[in-house]
This record gives sequence, C-alpha cells and structure tokens, in this order.
Amino acid sequence: MLAHFARGSSEVDWCESNYAHVAFIAEFYNTVSNAIFLVLPPFFIYLFRPYSKHVCSGVNIIWALFIVIGVSSAYFHATLSLVGQLLDELAILWGLMVAFALWTPKWMLAHGPFGEDRETFQYAILALSLICTWLGFVYPVANAFVLMTFGAPFLFMLFAELKSCQNLKVRRLGFTCAGWWFVAVLFWVNDRVFCDIWRSVSFPYLHCAWHILIFIAGYTGCVLGAYFYAATEFPQLRPALTFWPCWSSEWGVPYIVLRGIPKESNP
Repeated sequence: MLAHFARGSSEVDWCESNYAHVAFIAEFYNTVSNAIFLVLPPFFIYLFRPYSKHVCSGVNIIWALFIVIGVSSAYFHATLSLVGQLLDELAILWGLMVAFALWTPKWMLAHGPFGEDRETFQYAILALSLICTWLGFVYPVANAFVLMTFGAPFLFMLFAELKSCQNLKVRRLGFTCAGWWFVAVLFWVNDRVFCDIWRSVSFPYLHCAWHILIFIAGYTGCVLGAYFYAATEFPQLRPALTFWPCWSSEWGVPYIVLRGIPKESNP
C-alpha cells in the first residue's frame, strides 16, 4: 500500500518534463496552475451568500470541492503518485456528482424513475458515486477517459435549458461556457495523445492550460446550473445573472443575484 504513495507510482505521466524546474516537484507548471482552484472559491462563497441562504446551501459544497480538486491535482502533478492520481480523479468525480444531484432540471427528473422526487434522486446519485469510486480503484488508468464522458450529459442539459431560455445574457454565457469546455478538452486531448508533437516545438504545457480553461468552464457551468435551478424552483426570488465588479456589463465574474429579496442580502 505504501508503494502507491511513492513518487512516479502512477502510470499516468503528462507531457511536461519531470523535475525540470524544481527538484521536489515533478511537473512544475501543471502543479502551480492549480492555484486558481484554491484562490477563487472563497470569493465564490462570498458572492453566493444570498443564494446559499435562500435557494440552495449545497452550492457551498461545490465551491469546497473546487478547493479539494485543486489540492488533489497539485499533489498528483507534484508527485505523480498513484494515490495522488486517485485523489485528483475522485475529487472531480464527486464534484460532478454533486452538481448532478443539485441542479438536474425538474423536467429531466420527471422522465426518470424517481419522478420529481429530488431527495430520492440525490440518494441514488450518492450510491452511484460510491460505486464509481470503487470502480476507480479497480482500473485507474481508465478514470480520466471515463470522467471525460460525463461532459456529454452536462452539455445536453445545458443546451436543452438554453433552448427554452429567453434571457439573452444567460444564453450568451451558456454558449461561452460550452466554448471554454470545448477548447479545454481540445487541450487535454492534445497533451495526452500528441505529446511528441508538442515536445518537438518545446511547448509541453497544454495540460497546464487545461487546468485554467476547465476551471473557467466548470465555474460558468455551475453558475448556469444555479440560475436554471433557482429560476424553476424559486421564481418568486427573481434570480438574475450578473457580473462582478461590472454589474451593468458582461465583463467580470458571473454570479446569481436574487432580486426578490432585500438589497442588503445581495453582495
């Protein structure tokens, strides 16, 4: 068991050269690029305080899991250990599953075996998460590719919601989110599959860029999920998409405000 903590015990090794910059960090840029997962989530918790209080406190679980993903990913890329790999992948798995449990649309639940009973659905997601966690230990090499497939149902839900959405600001953010996700996956595939080509031009840093791009795509996806859930379940709170610090424009950090509650309750 202790061997799984050993440096280099993972079969996964990304394109960046190992120990090229710091003696105790295997993939330097792939490690430090995870800082974005540690720095910004506390700010998201602040922005979503009214949402957490009046709509869904589970949103804070998402932001906490962002931090766990960042720590786990940094540990993995610093050590390339099997334990680090599993922590990284399982943190992502649980983040995805929590998002499913919180924000799967009501219309989609209604067509499933649980009807509109979200609580039972969430227990089913918990059971599925435990099963997937166990399977992740069985054949860890396949974990990353399996996790990639989870993007498909999220994109399906996103475009289905955008199709019926009349809010142009929300629609623009939705298509922007899909664009960030597509570019992020393109970078991930290139780093994993075409490493020799990128090394030949001395640019083995696409996985580092993947961390930043998927963070942006993941966050904007969570904002959209939070918006659609609130608009459906709590329309009386008049949820609206806005951006910090330029509330009157679409430049900045997107988040959800609740116009149906006193102004002092919103940041």
